[in-house]
Amino acid sequence: MTSPKKQLHLTAFMRPVSLHTGAWRYPGAYPDANFNLKHLISFIQSLEAAKFDAFFMADHLAVLNMPVEALKRSHTVTSFEPFTLLAALSQVTERIGLAATASTTYEEPYHVARRFASLDHLSGGRAAWNIVTTGNPESAKNFGLDEHMEHGDRYKRAREFYDVVTGLWDSFADDAFPRDVESGVYVDPEKIHTLNHEGDELKVKGPLNIARPVQGWPVIVQAGQSEPGRQLAAETAETVFCSPRDVESAKALYQDIKGRAKAAGRLPGLPKILPAALIVIGDTVEDAKQKRLKLDSLVHYDSAIASLSIALGSDASKFEPDDPLPKDIPDTNASKTGRAGVINLAEKEGLTVRQLAGRYGGYSGLAFVGTPGTVADELEHWLSEEAADGFTVTFPFLPEGLESVTKKLVPELQRRGIFRKDYEGTTLREHLGLPRPSNRFFEPAVNV
Repeated sequence: MTSPKKQLHLTAFMRPVSLHTGAWRYPGAYPDANFNLKHLISFIQSLEAAKFDAFFMADHLAVLNMPVEALKRSHTVTSFEPFTLLAALSQVTERIGLAATASTTYEEPYHVARRFASLDHLSGGRAAWNIVTTGNPESAKNFGLDEHMEHGDRYKRAREFYDVVTGLWDSFADDAFPRDVESGVYVDPEKIHTLNHEGDELKVKGPLNIARPVQGWPVIVQAGQSEPGRQLAAETAETVFCSPRDVESAKALYQDIKGRAKAAGRLPGLPKILPAALIVIGDTVEDAKQKRLKLDSLVHYDSAIASLSIALGSDASKFEPDDPLPKDIPDTNASKTGRAGVINLAEKEGLTVRQLAGRYGGYSGLAFVGTPGTVADELEHWLSEEAADGFTVTFPFLPEGLESVTKKLVPELQRRGIFRKDYEGTTLREHLGLPRPSNRFFEPAVNV
């Protein structure tokens, strides 16, 4: 009997609606897509029709620190607050997961626990929490601080924060609310747990004033790739949002995090690894490449060349824009790996300085560019090589780029038997094949 094929998971990265800084200028794109509820409803409904696992809203607690020339061309300076938007979107969808970022550095665990529990109930069990420690130093100044908390201290707080939030979600047993009209008993006091947490970073009494989430706990997502970030992911995450640049580095990251998780006593298969990937679909491979070049060309040259200079560690504004990258770029103390990556990309794709700048100023991360068949080949290769359990898809421009994925790529993945044709369950945990956590205070412990 042939064993079933391993299934691919697909999450849509939707805040901003595209990570590419030229996306809003692409012909036919919605310039205000990042801040237009009507458009966002159409996007999430298209993704649900294509059976995506989740709609993922990242977040920033400040306008990103960037030069004025870059700032005035950014489509990310205004975005909806994730919970407000996802609560609205939960009412126009039925199955697709709803993932949001909440910071462990500038939030309080009681607030985070309440919001995610509420979203899980409103959506019928589709919420996910992306744990972040907040990397942007400008955020500190919006919360009464002059300096950003040190990196190691942020991760120490995050680990304790996770324990508190999940403990608060376990405040009530699943059967804590008899709501017995005859006896007049609404809640069973014996089924309520007061947390009384006192740790190095946090002090929280509890209990939470919201019933236990539909999923037990909302799905836990984590996005750090530093040493403490990987360890936090291994100990807490159920899915990992990451950004490897190629299949070999992805395999190393996959093995590292899965190995740490096993050592931490996690259940087999946890966490699911879902790298971010820009996907550009064309009628031919050349057509897809031309779309990518067009997209990159829409990044303003002043912004783009600054990004290229940082990547090279050398002032690229002195180079001839429409010539190949010079062979004699002086060596500097900048990252050797980053510099080599720029040079290799320029040689591999035959890019001019202008085109290379557009790439680094627009989106320089992992990308799959081709036909539905060639992109499906690559996604299937990553899946079979254990470089990924799926992908966090970012779209090059909207609506066309999203429609190309949902209406052309997804049917090809379904034809190959590596992506669902319909949802088999109703909760995000069911979509991802994740166990429902037991309540640590009212059930036998199960390590999730």
